[in-house]
Amino acid sequence: MTKPQTTPPQQAYQPMNCDLYDYLEIACLHGYRLKVELVDGADFEAKAVTTRTSATKEEFLCLEGADGALEVRLDRLLAITPLGAGASFGRVELAGGSCAI
Repeated sequence: MTKPQTTPPQQAYQPMNCDLYDYLEIACLHGYRLKVELVDGADFEAKAVTTRTSATKEEFLCLEGADGALEVRLDRLLAITPLGAGASFGRVELAGGSCAI
């Protein structure tokens, strides 16, 4: 029997590299359906909707998935890949680097 994976304690937010925000904005602007890869190894497909910043300056990608709306903190993103034809970019690795906010 495999031991269930536990959720690690919440880590301090690490802002994403500034140059990479453009890809998230493009994905949201065009409503791209994305393959979203997380730093913990998980992945899923969802439609990019918008980004938001919390009162504590944590930033999130807001998505519409098969089970409804969800948000992913930007420092949890490993990569995004648009799934539709005609996207203006391919797979983009987002993890690593940082940007002061």
